[in-house]
Amino acid sequence: MIDILVRGGTLPDGQVADIAIAGDRIVDIAPGIAAEAGLVIDAMGDLVSPPFVDPHFHMDATLSYGTPRINASGTLLEGIALWGELKEQATIDEMVARALRYCDWAVSLGLLAIRSHVDTCDDSLKGVEAMLQVRETVKPYLDLQLVAFPQDGFYRDPTAEANTLRALDMGVDVVGGIPHFERTMADGAASVRALCEIAAERGLPVDLHCDETDDPMSRHIETLAAETIRCGLQGRVAGSHLTSMHSMDNYYVSKLLPMVAEAGIAAIPNPLINIVLQGRHDTYPKRRGLTRVKEMQGLGIPVGWGQDCVRDPWYSLGTGDMLDVAFMGLHVAQMTAPEEMARCFEMVTETNAAIMGLEDYGLAPGKMASLVVLDAGNTIEAVRLRPDRLAVISKGKLVAQKARNDSRLTLPARPDSVHRRH
Repeated sequence: MIDILVRGGTLPDGQVADIAIAGDRIVDIAPGIAAEAGLVIDAMGDLVSPPFVDPHFHMDATLSYGTPRINASGTLLEGIALWGELKEQATIDEMVARALRYCDWAVSLGLLAIRSHVDTCDDSLKGVEAMLQVRETVKPYLDLQLVAFPQDGFYRDPTAEANTLRALDMGVDVVGGIPHFERTMADGAASVRALCEIAAERGLPVDLHCDETDDPMSRHIETLAAETIRCGLQGRVAGSHLTSMHSMDNYYVSKLLPMVAEAGIAAIPNPLINIVLQGRHDTYPKRRGLTRVKEMQGLGIPVGWGQDCVRDPWYSLGTGDMLDVAFMGLHVAQMTAPEEMARCFEMVTETNAAIMGLEDYGLAPGKMASLVVLDAGNTIEAVRLRPDRLAVISKGKLVAQKARNDSRLTLPARPDSVHRRH
């Protein structure tokens, strides 16, 4: 007897099949599985997907919007200054409570893996302690990776280097940095070299906030590519944001992107936040700062969409829904061909899982039994509708469920209900 049978779902590749789950593993995927199950989930006509994955978030700041005040300019720099005020006031218990509330949102939406940057420019390392506690609490149902992130600059902040190393010693998973926020370009390049060396010595991945600026001369991604190769970190490095590439000279980019591909670096643009924070100094034309997604994908560079922020000093909105992120990314990157729209869904599932190095991810026998049933017929429709999650299974357990919610109509000579699936 199996524990859960998901019957008749449409997989992302269009195949219609049942999924049998025993314990925390998928044991079979095939049409018409004949077996008794402790729980049967009817997914006839619904999309069944592996869980959503967010490779870039700030959980120590989430759900803090308006504390201690609102970001009046809407800029990245004011957001950083605001966070500096907030982290002085925040307690470990308060950060844990906000983060766990966000994780509840995430699970309800089928978002079951998150990589969160946690500020290490704080001698108390309250945020690190809080997020380590959260990671342990949610471990049974959500995979949380933590990045040691010297928010105020690895060299710019006098204690950041020592505290970043302390955070890694405490069990943080990934080496982070912010080279464009150092005092000089030279200091930024030096920080990239140092952080890559730390990662190589400790056997850890690297994920840097890299060139999150409108300045086309911010070219730390070039240094990151060179240091990735020098330190033998190929396939373990991500460059997050990369917004300066939006403004770079095309000739330089034609040299840069093959270097990024050679280094095996992944890119993590964050479309909701990038288009809000970038171009604030422009009149018209007004830049929106999204990096060169399709050009990178054309060279085989892994590109995954990230959420970045929800209701915090940098962003006043957000729901935790990775399909909102894919929807915005599709528009700003002009990815409207059918294969491109389908790729946007893949970017918030399989691509992001690969960037995070998640093991046992995906819909196949032997893989971890984590999946989402969506009120959509295929992946493109899921991006279009951002539909309800009818069921969420994490590690072999049903963790969220929602009834189908068609709108009721009272119109003459029209149907009794309406559904936006098409």
